Amino acid sequence: MTIDPDRPSPQPPAQRPNSKLAFAALALLALIWGYNWVVMKVGIGYSDPFMFAALRAFLGAVVLFPIIILLRRPIRLPAPLFTIILGILQTTGFVGLIMWALKSGAAGRTSVLVYTMPFWLLLMAWPVLSERIRGAQWLAVGLAFLGLILILRPWHLAGTLSSSLLAIAGGFCWGASAVIVKLMQRRYTVEILSFTAWQMLIGAIPLILVAGFTFESGPQWTGSFIAALAFNVLPANALAWLLWLYALRTLPAGTAGLGTLAIPVVGVLSAWIQLGERPSSLEAIGMLLIIGALAILTARELMIGRRLIRRGFRRQEPNDRQGLSDQDVAGM
Repeated sequence: MTIDPDRPSPQPPAQRPNSKLAFAALALLALIWGYNWVVMKVGIGYSDPFMFAALRAFLGAVVLFPIIILLRRPIRLPAPLFTIILGILQTTGFVGLIMWALKSGAAGRTSVLVYTMPFWLLLMAWPVLSERIRGAQWLAVGLAFLGLILILRPWHLAGTLSSSLLAIAGGFCWGASAVIVKLMQRRYTVEILSFTAWQMLIGAIPLILVAGFTFESGPQWTGSFIAALAFNVLPANALAWLLWLYALRTLPAGTAGLGTLAIPVVGVLSAWIQLGERPSSLEAIGMLLIIGALAILTARELMIGRRLIRRGFRRQEPNDRQGLSDQDVAGM
């Protein structure tokens, strides 16, 4: 039976999707997106950043549509308004900004700054999704803010400040797109594959226009560039967004965001090993503070999950965790 993608979803079924598969999807996502920071840095060495971003998004969508037809999934545009908004935020904004940031910024530092996304997600989920910030989350937000100050070094305005701000803006767009997905899921049931393909195609159109206006020279179609583009089109784009949307559909927004903890770690280590990018002392401390803040939030989520399991409750959305009082959650 095919669900009408434009019809409001019925009451949620009694059986929730498998959270173990969702965490496995996040683990694979960490490996793919973590190493892709090195791949993207290599790719834009042979292309303008917006040209590379446009090719990545457009070709990624082109790959997905034949798969949809082959699998006989619904191909029409699902939840049009939400899909368009998500395409602008998640593809145009996120992909375009991180490519722009990588042009002048180091891959490792950019990866850490982009993955401030969970903190923007926490701040936006509070007023929009009623997921309140509690207890240890405030400590994590404070550590992350201090880490950002050390990386940005606002007292030293020259150098890489612009690329750092672009990376943070990319993380903000990603966090905002996650909130949009959760809002959409409250109203519609959509087919993930077609939804992913459409949002990528819609988001690719502004990237193509920006690439046309900022075009300086065509890509150099070397073996390294083709390999970097292929990696971005297939595993790092088409497959990775499916993994992310599946995890986001299955897990609470905050949990899914925090599950990206390993991605900047893989990015920093990969850039250090392959590109020889050694962060300065202040940058290294700032990165460690941000990663440590993410670790605090992840540990808090795991503690809440274990308490729910011990009390015999199925994992629910953060604002609907029956069996735990506000004092129980706030103290974590």
